Amino acid sequence: MSEKIAVITGTSSGLGLAMASSMLERGFLVFGGSRSESPISHENFIDIELDIRDEKSVINFYSEVAKETEVVDVLINNAGICEMTPFSETSSSEFLDHLETNILGSFYLYKYFEPFIIVDETSIFNIQSISAKNFYPNTSSYTATEFGRRGLVETILKEWSKYKLRQINFFVGAVQTPLWEKYDELEEDKMLTTQDFIYVFNSILQAPESIQFPEITFLHKDGFIS
Repeated sequence: MSEKIAVITGTSSGLGLAMASSMLERGFLVFGGSRSESPISHENFIDIELDIRDEKSVINFYSEVAKETEVVDVLINNAGICEMTPFSETSSSEFLDHLETNILGSFYLYKYFEPFIIVDETSIFNIQSISAKNFYPNTSSYTATEFGRRGLVETILKEWSKYKLRQINFFVGAVQTPLWEKYDELEEDKMLTTQDFIYVFNSILQAPESIQFPEITFLHKDGFIS
């Protein structure tokens, strides 16, 4: 198999869908994982049902990947959820859903990925919100779990330094995706477009492999960080 291999979570919509489509255009064989079917129809796209909250689902996902390849060039940890609710109105089940999806899901994704690593070649993209670096009202569940996911991933990558991975941590401002459709009060003109995001993503993806990008923060020029 001559083409490069990518594994991407959350490919049914939003940024995961956009990244998968872009990588297919660049000749990657892409394994996409999400709870619902992806709209992508491409001979080099393999759509696999994946609920990252469920350990057995993640194991099954990687079992399907292993049927086609022993190694993965690019892993993109993208799947996650965000509910905007005042803390006083945040339910225990909502908070738990964020924990299971954003933190436990990342734990499972990395836990079973290690056998696919190519020493000195594999790149790992961790797609996170700037909420992993800053604090915003009405996002207690999301912000807490974004900080937690950041700590988890950074610790894992420190332990995996022996593999000489190229790690890319994106801390991204709001992007115009279906995630925000139910929040009418948000100003979409202060959000990045999907095309903006893909421009940055492709720039990093195509950069020389000798360059490390441990932390990249970007957002719309009229957006806010603090």
